[in-house]
Amino acid sequence: MLTNIPRPEYPRPQFVRESYINLNGEWDFEFDFGNSGKARKMYAENAEFTKKIIVPFCPESELSGINYKDFMHSVWYRRKVELKKGEGRTLLHFEASDFETTVWVNGVEFPKHVGGYTGFVLDITKAMVDGENTIVVNAVDLMLHGVQPRGKQSEEFYSHGCDYTRTTGIWQTVWIEQVSNTYISNSKIKTADLSGIINCDITITGDINNTEIQLTAYYDGEEVGTAVADVTSNTINMSVALNEVQLWEVGNGRLYDLKYELVKDGETVDTATGYFGLRTLSIKDNCMCINGKKVFQRLVLDQGFYPEGIYTAPTDEALKKDIELSLACGFNGARLHQKVFEQRFLYHADKMGYIVWGEAGNWGLDHTDASSLASFIPEWLEEIDRDFSHPSIVGWCPFNETWDRDGRQQANSILAGIYLVTKAADNTRPCIDTSGNYHVMTDIYDVHEYEPDPERIKEMMAENDLAAGKIHETHPTRQSYGGQPYFVSEYGGVWWAPGEENGWGYGTNPTTEDEAVERMCGQTKAILDCDQCCAYCYTQLTNIEQEQNGVYYYDRSPKFTPENYEKIRKTFSAKAAIED
Repeated sequence: MLTNIPRPEYPRPQFVRESYINLNGEWDFEFDFGNSGKARKMYAENAEFTKKIIVPFCPESELSGINYKDFMHSVWYRRKVELKKGEGRTLLHFEASDFETTVWVNGVEFPKHVGGYTGFVLDITKAMVDGENTIVVNAVDLMLHGVQPRGKQSEEFYSHGCDYTRTTGIWQTVWIEQVSNTYISNSKIKTADLSGIINCDITITGDINNTEIQLTAYYDGEEVGTAVADVTSNTINMSVALNEVQLWEVGNGRLYDLKYELVKDGETVDTATGYFGLRTLSIKDNCMCINGKKVFQRLVLDQGFYPEGIYTAPTDEALKKDIELSLACGFNGARLHQKVFEQRFLYHADKMGYIVWGEAGNWGLDHTDASSLASFIPEWLEEIDRDFSHPSIVGWCPFNETWDRDGRQQANSILAGIYLVTKAADNTRPCIDTSGNYHVMTDIYDVHEYEPDPERIKEMMAENDLAAGKIHETHPTRQSYGGQPYFVSEYGGVWWAPGEENGWGYGTNPTTEDEAVERMCGQTKAILDCDQCCAYCYTQLTNIEQEQNGVYYYDRSPKFTPENYEKIRKTFSAKAAIED
């Protein structure tokens, strides 16, 4: 039973203000199966709500207190909160709500946000009052076939295959902050070079006349660089030269602290603190380099599902623990698969030197019809914008396995267009257009190969001769290799779940635990030993519902003996043939 505010930690670690009101906890709740609540004026003061829900957990989850697993085409929330109307602005933040979300404050309706994976912020200053304020939220989640990205949420009543329990409505922290009329609304930081220079794109909202901004960088509490600039437009670029160079590396998340100070007419009107990592990404000799050094990416597929919270980790510590469990098995990073992970996860990855690929939950989208991009592009750009400054993110992957739909092939123009949009939004990271299939324009060429036999995988890897343009290709009639680094981005998925008769995994079910571990390690060694392969991604970190192929059980408890985990760690972390 939750007795305190759930998930009380600050949700945006890269840009922290002292002003913070966490709205997680108990809200009024109501189903709206006919999606008629707006017509019935559920936003009105006297509307009837008959249930209670614990935010930020989705109503499908046990932790929400609702635990309703059937389709919910529309749901409503209500919460009263005491606020004091100051001289500045009051901002209401939703870190994520699935799928179309409309908010009313004291009966005033705000424009809806479309997209279930990224957050949004509303300036509620004009709608709020001193004292008690009523916030009403409507989330519409029709699971529209072809036009609504759903990730791994099941389109059928039951979870099945590699689709799992759905998430409807609010599933990340809701919070309020109060700022001045002129304030810093966004910051994007990138490393200029390894000499110790960072470039910052700062966005200012409000009246910028007679305004300047100062950035001060610290390392281990000592000031190491500062810069001041006049604010001449609402978005300015400024550089900070650091007098101490500490590189962010895999396994060593060295981070600088950064203080923001906005001064208007000689008076400080906004302050915030954040952090950044100093590191560069490049590609040479068919391998990704971090800070100029070749790094073999030992990744695990992490889908971010939890038994009691579904899409939402029960605690901040649970997010950190998932990284610790991954590191314990010899992985150095993850594909954050078919879901936009919350900022707190990326914060822990940044601190721990854990590399990740940012993805979107594209499944459910019709990749044969360009009109389906109307709901995808804005949210994808919101994700890139939100997560741009995280040093742990080493690449973007907007699509995964863009299979044919109803006999229609993917529209190649869609994948090419999203690739170009991604590179325009962030030219510092590589982009994989669609993981596994079917590539059109991509910086890294990846394949999914679930062959269970390690010897056969060894033979497959021996087919690779990148200099000659030869690779082990999984879809030779639909995609064409163009000389990029080669990445086995899904493999393994070894099914081992004693006593689970209705589960599934890839390949035949091993007869013993030792056989399962031997298969996992043999598959991995075959990839590591190939000097033409720059990365692997093993499927997957944990079991999820009926899919029983995790390295751990769904509740994160050990699946194997300590001796076998040590064998896994040694094998998965062994030196790769392509590494320096």
